[in-house]
Amino acid sequence: MLQSMSRRGNCLDNAPMESFFGHLKDYVDYKLASDLDEVCAMVDAYIDYYNSERRQWKLQKMTPLQYRSHLIAA
Repeated sequence: MLQSMSRRGNCLDNAPMESFFGHLKDYVDYKLASDLDEVCAMVDAYIDYYNSERRQWKLQKMTPLQYRSHLIAA
């Protein structure tokens, strides 16, 4: 197994994923789940919500799916 390292430890490399996981931990209350399958279902539901319903300021107030369609059409 090899450790994955970025260049000089640039924190900007991880910023989008750290932001996503921060929102995920705020939204998904995993303590309510009784088993791993329920946690997986909660995470899947959040990912669907994040991509198709949650509007994002940096994406011109569009959802990620809307923004991707907008870029493809342009």
